Amino acid sequence: MTAFGKDWLQPWRGLQRWLLPWRCLLCGSTGADGVDLCADCAAELPRNRNCCARCALPLAAAAALCGECVRRTPPWDAAWAPFRYGWPLDRLESRFKFGHDLAAGRALAMLWQREPMPLPKPALLLPVPLHRARLRQRGYNQAHELAKPLARHFGVPLRHDVLLRSRGTAAQTELDAAGRRRNVRGAFALRIGIPLPAHVAILDDVMTTGATVAECTRVLKRAGVQGVDVWALARAPSPRGPN
Repeated sequence: MTAFGKDWLQPWRGLQRWLLPWRCLLCGSTGADGVDLCADCAAELPRNRNCCARCALPLAAAAALCGECVRRTPPWDAAWAPFRYGWPLDRLESRFKFGHDLAAGRALAMLWQREPMPLPKPALLLPVPLHRARLRQRGYNQAHELAKPLARHFGVPLRHDVLLRSRGTAAQTELDAAGRRRNVRGAFALRIGIPLPAHVAILDDVMTTGATVAECTRVLKRAGVQGVDVWALARAPSPRGPN
């Protein structure tokens, strides 16, 4: 089962669109281009066009690296975040992640698929895992749900059972950057006995300080993975403003 539908439903999608036409999740008007968003609301989603090549931090103008990556190189090799975390994407993401609104997640995943991938295709895609207690509470892993259609669309193998969350952690949203790093330190592990390719990508929904994906990257590189990229739906801007 997948939260975003099964392939055997494809023959019925035309009938579904006639009986239950797409409706914009933001304004309620008719959806467009096979997505539950109208053209105007979809166009409002903030694209992350000018950003750091290493961490995808939104920048005021095109630049190779942001100031933070110049000062301290992150452990991953490159990052792709097609959207900035801001209105109205933040509303859809919150509904998807915390409100059990899988339609919002499906719309975000479909729009992500339409963005050109600027990085070399990895050999394996790994969603950032939830701890089993958080997974039971939420009912699904939002990163995994986004990863499934992305993996199919780009033709990348997907494994959700390789990267594991070995202990529960506090919610990152309540912590500053240093607290986030401490919170996830030692929180991830790899399943024993599964060979890993030289190039993998970690996928998460929102990248804020990068503490979570940095810890995941360190675990993978200690296991011998040579190249680790980060895929995130959206990148949060710096709290200090554009670089």
